[in-house]
Amino acid sequence: MKHPRDILLGSQAAGMVLPVCDHYSGVEVRMRKSLQLQAEMTQEFGACVFDVTLDCEDGAPIGGEIEHAHLVKEIAINAAPEARVAVRVHPVDHPSFLSDVNLIVGSSHAKLRHVMVPKIESLADVETAAQALDQAGALSLPLHVLIESPAAVHRAFEIAAHPRVQSLSFGLMDFVSAHGGAIPSSGMGVEGQFMHPLVLRAKLAIASACHAHGKVPSHCVVTEFSDLQAIQLAATKASRELGYTRMWSIHPSQIRPVLEAMAPTAHEIDNAAVLIEAAQRAEWAPVSHAGQLHDRASYRFFWQVLERAHQTGRPLPESVLPYFRDLSCAA
Repeated sequence: MKHPRDILLGSQAAGMVLPVCDHYSGVEVRMRKSLQLQAEMTQEFGACVFDVTLDCEDGAPIGGEIEHAHLVKEIAINAAPEARVAVRVHPVDHPSFLSDVNLIVGSSHAKLRHVMVPKIESLADVETAAQALDQAGALSLPLHVLIESPAAVHRAFEIAAHPRVQSLSFGLMDFVSAHGGAIPSSGMGVEGQFMHPLVLRAKLAIASACHAHGKVPSHCVVTEFSDLQAIQLAATKASRELGYTRMWSIHPSQIRPVLEAMAPTAHEIDNAAVLIEAAQRAEWAPVSHAGQLHDRASYRFFWQVLERAHQTGRPLPESVLPYFRDLSCAA
């Protein structure tokens, strides 16, 4: 019997299943602790609920880029086989970009889940990054890209269309500063970033571009890392109102609020399980349930609710648990 993921999602199935949280760390002790925390929470939730991205762009001290790249390479190579570890390299026009790729990706691409490239401005930048990965031997390693300027937002759809791109992230602070003071500093805050029209427009454009091409939209960081209510509010708005299915974390305390905000409710999970059971009994033909007609379009939606529940470590009804036994941190 075919898996619901294959029946309902088809070619989208492989690209859309990512942990809902992407945790960034660039200091040695924090990088190592992040991977340890990932393993602990995977055991707790029964699924890998966040990626760990080792950061070269903000993590490397000026003048110490090569040494930092060697450190990141060592941590990635020695990560546990089931770990989900990625790396953020320098931008494609930075002198350290190629050395990052050659040193880290060339040696550890078998351990990496993706490479994040910041400050992508155009399709040409994506091609440059993809070619560098290919030359380093990482022929199938996905690219995640960071959109940080008005021009890049304008080109979001063509960037998202590139077959190597798996996810687009929004770089809030660089986007605001790129406007030369036209957007006030409040536009970088947890409230202002959801109110200023230019910032909101950029977020919607990136999310829309991702969904148009079956890619994952990843919401920007919240810098008020000690305010857990702020991170949960931002994650909830990003998920429920703007269509984001993933979000950055820059502090371990932000991970659980992101999971809570991105997770479906218990009622949504139970309702989705009932509909998927009914669909399977009908061999995916239309059914009537609670006075509503459902077909493959709504089945797809309810299946994605169950996938999101699994990605966020929510308890699943017994009836759908067998579908997720093959999914782990390696998924």
